[in-house]
Amino acid sequence: MAQDFWDNRFSGPDYLFGTEPNAFLASQAFRLPAKGRALAVADGEGRNGVWLARQGLQVHAIDFSGVALEKARRLAASQGVALETEQADLSQWDWPEAVYDVVAAIFIQFANPDLRARIFAGIHQALKPGGLLLLQGYRPEQLNYRTGGPSQVENLYTRDLLEQAFNDWEVLHLASHDSVIQEGRGHDGMSALIDLVARKPVR
Repeated sequence: MAQDFWDNRFSGPDYLFGTEPNAFLASQAFRLPAKGRALAVADGEGRNGVWLARQGLQVHAIDFSGVALEKARRLAASQGVALETEQADLSQWDWPEAVYDVVAAIFIQFANPDLRARIFAGIHQALKPGGLLLLQGYRPEQLNYRTGGPSQVENLYTRDLLEQAFNDWEVLHLASHDSVIQEGRGHDGMSALIDLVARKPVR
């Protein structure tokens, strides 16, 4: 059922969330290492993974939908970059140990609290010491805007939730804001957002 849902959602001829990178992600280009490995979590049709590859990173893009990943590969080819793609169910995916320099987790709020805890634990595990997490999501106030995101309030982020999830990391940026985003027909309009940039500690 879930597989069909996501494949159908991405089956249109257009790119549901557009082909440009998430604006918050792009604004953090100055923090990226000159080279290294990046993981794009639930990267869909590839807009963020392709952008990371354009910055010189070796990108591993994972998503539940094979339809979306096929479009991601086409997008990468059209922009002259390589993208390693993997179809993955994040409820079962085996997160590697300390292999990525960057993890991008942009609007991954299909995850309920149990799955979110698993994903956040996976991010802790998969980033190298000193690695960078770039995360953006919706706050509960997004339910008033209805311009994208889930309808389940428990899937949304608060400042306290993110501070607790990454409480021993160096927080470089954490901001709540209401901003207009235009990302295809999937995210369009005023939105209640929260941004996190955090660095995994070096032990």
